[in-house]
Amino acid sequence: MKGIRTESTNGHKAVVQDDRDLSNLPTVVLDKTPAQETPIVTDRPVAPETEAPAETPRKKPIKAILASVGIGGAIVAGTFGYHYWQFASTHQSTDNATVTGNIHQISSRISGTVNQVLVDDNQTVTVGQPLLKLDPRDYQIKLQQAQADLESARRKANTAQVNIDLASKNAQAASTQAQGGVGGAVAAIASAQAQVSEAQSGIPQAQAQVAQADANLRKAQSDLARFQQLFKEGAIARRDLDTAQQGYAVARAQKAGADQGVAQAQAKLAQAQQGIATAQAGLNSSQGNVQEAQAKSVQTDVSRSDYQTAQSAINQAQVALKNAALQLSYTNITAPVAGRVGRKTVQVGQSVQPGNPLMAIVDDQYWVTANFKETQLEKMRPGQVAEVKLDAFPSQTFRGRIESLSPASGASFALLPPDNATGNFTKVVQRVPVRVTLDADSIRGYESLITPGMSAEVTVAVQ
Repeated sequence: MKGIRTESTNGHKAVVQDDRDLSNLPTVVLDKTPAQETPIVTDRPVAPETEAPAETPRKKPIKAILASVGIGGAIVAGTFGYHYWQFASTHQSTDNATVTGNIHQISSRISGTVNQVLVDDNQTVTVGQPLLKLDPRDYQIKLQQAQADLESARRKANTAQVNIDLASKNAQAASTQAQGGVGGAVAAIASAQAQVSEAQSGIPQAQAQVAQADANLRKAQSDLARFQQLFKEGAIARRDLDTAQQGYAVARAQKAGADQGVAQAQAKLAQAQQGIATAQAGLNSSQGNVQEAQAKSVQTDVSRSDYQTAQSAINQAQVALKNAALQLSYTNITAPVAGRVGRKTVQVGQSVQPGNPLMAIVDDQYWVTANFKETQLEKMRPGQVAEVKLDAFPSQTFRGRIESLSPASGASFALLPPDNATGNFTKVVQRVPVRVTLDADSIRGYESLITPGMSAEVTVAVQ
């Protein structure tokens, strides 16, 4: 059972429902006199309302905590904002950056068929290392042909040189003969006659030597016969017989030498006599030497012209030989730089043409190209320190320095640069490429992992 109670607020009374259970309260007997009204009274006094004052102490700590949190957050935000402002005023950053490197395209200088491919994708190569080989047979034949042409040109030049020397000597000799004339021919005859006289005087001397050698031979023969008889009789030793035999052999040799001396003297006489005839013929021919000398002088000029032509042919043949050797060397394609092979498209048996890309080599020289906005370049200078983060290694920070700034914006180097002379102009902030070199100590251990094309984020300390 629920009851009601009265409340007084600011001097006014109000009846309100009391939610408390009244079934357990004692029974009250009411007076039934109609002239008097007795209010319902319970034995539990009604306590004054105290709910509002009880809630106030709970709200004060919450407000204090919220106020403290707000103040702390404002302090943290202010500190962070100050540090961010300080950092932003001394640093410039961009994530429009990539790793850039030298990519060397490998192609053939000559046409041919691929015989061997010696490398594969991603393989590390050194300078001069063979990459592939073309069929060399056609170029070997061309080299041999060039060598043969050069040898032929040299032979022709040698022949022309000999002809020049011969024609010059002949012309000089003919001129000398013409100038000497008959006097020279007479002198030649006199010399030949003197040789004849000398040869004639040598014949008797040679004959005397023959006679002496003949006498010695007869004596040695007689002694040998006598010693042979004595040896048979046992009167002499074998050694004495051998001595006699040796003496006989020496005598025979001397006789043969003397006979040869007579023959030589007679031959010398005949030669001297032939010299007289030759000198006489020279005397007869000296009369026509003047005209012959003139003709040979003209022939010398012709030989010189032939020699010059032959020299030109030699030069051409040498150039052709060098070119053939160079073409043959092009059948061996080697690495121009050290690096790693990429994008290999060539296969064995493939026919290649000059200039066709076969593979690429990425060397180990790379840098970061950071495209900063033009509004960020006011304090940016070469040599300033930079921090580089690569998307491939998010937990690693690399150090570097600005090497240079591009002489023009990236749009200026585009295939179709912007033309702002039109009526519809919209200002667009341009970006200028900045080259950042990485510190060697900073990238140690990552040299083979960093590759051109990787995305980067660059922060430059401008103060």
